[in-house]
Amino acid sequence: MEPSSPGAAHEREDGTAPRAGKRSAVGAWARRIVAIAVLGFIGWLWLVWPPPAWYRWAWPRETAFMAMRRHEGAPARVYQPVRIAAIAPVMKAAVLAGEDQRFYEHAGIDYIEFRHALGYRPDSFSWRSTRDRARLWRALQQVWNRRQRIRGASTISQQLAKNLYLSSSRNPLRKLKEAVTAWRLEYWLGKERILELYLNVAELGPGIWGVEAASRKYFAHPAARLSLPEAAALAATLPFPRSSNPQTRPGRMRWRQNLIIRWLRGEPVEIPPVLDRIETLLDSLRPRLDTLRPDSLRPPPDTIIDTLRPRLDTIIDTLHRRKADAE
Repeated sequence: MEPSSPGAAHEREDGTAPRAGKRSAVGAWARRIVAIAVLGFIGWLWLVWPPPAWYRWAWPRETAFMAMRRHEGAPARVYQPVRIAAIAPVMKAAVLAGEDQRFYEHAGIDYIEFRHALGYRPDSFSWRSTRDRARLWRALQQVWNRRQRIRGASTISQQLAKNLYLSSSRNPLRKLKEAVTAWRLEYWLGKERILELYLNVAELGPGIWGVEAASRKYFAHPAARLSLPEAAALAATLPFPRSSNPQTRPGRMRWRQNLIIRWLRGEPVEIPPVLDRIETLLDSLRPRLDTLRPDSLRPPPDTIIDTLRPRLDTIIDTLHRRKADAE
C-alpha cells in the first residue's frame, strides 16, 4: 500500500473539511435566525400593554381606538365609565342580542358562528366521515369570497381586544393577535368584567365612548334609565357608530334596532352580521351622491331603505317559517 501523498492530505484539510464546516456554520446560523423569528412572532402575539390582568380593576385612560380617532381629528372625547350595576339590564341584553348571542357559552371565540360564517352548516364534524371532509373542503374553498361574513363573526371579547389594544386593520395577522388577546381577556377578566369594559369603551358616535356618555348625549339621562327602545338603539349603533346613530342618518340603526327589539321579545328573527365592506362603500358613496343634487331635490336620508326593509323582514321571516316547517 502506498502512503497517501502530502498533497492529498493537504487537500482534505484545506478543502473538504473547511467546506463541511462552513455548511454546518451556515445551518446553525439559519436555525438561530428561524428560532429568533418564531420567538419574536410569539412575543408579538402575546405582548400587549398594559397586560389584560391590569383591567381587572382599572379603567382604560385611552384605548387604542380612542387614540386612533384622536389622530384622525375626531371631536373632543366624551367618556364616562361606570360600573355595570349603573347600566340598565336591558342594555346588557340588547348588546348580547345584537353582537354576541352565545357570549356566555364560548371562551373568546365563537366557533359555531365562525363555522356558519365559513359556510359549514352541519352541527358536527368527523375526520372519518368522507361527507364531512367534502363539506369542509367546499367551505374552505369559499373562504376568500366569505371573508366579510367571517369578519362579522367577531365576539364581544374579540371586539374588546381590538378596541383596547389593536386597530381596525383587516390584516390576517392582526386578526390572529385579536383572537389570542381575546382568549387572554377571558382568562384574566371573566365574562362580567369583559362585558362591563365593552359597554364603557365601545364607540357609539363621533367622539362618544361607552353607553353612559351615549345615553346622556342622545337621550339626556344616565344609562341606568335606558328603556328597551333606547337600549336597542344604542346596541344597533355599534356596527356603524359614526355613520348611523340616533342623531346621524338613523335609517340603518332603526332597522337593526327593530330586529333587536323583536328578538328580545321572543320573536324568531335573525339579526344578521354587518358586512363591513358594504357599510364602508355606502358611507363613501353617500357624500358624493349628496353633492350631485341640490338640497331641495334630496330625499330624506335612508327613506327608500326604511321603506323596503320592513317588507324584506316579512319575506325573510316567511322563508324561515317555511324552512322550519319543511324540516
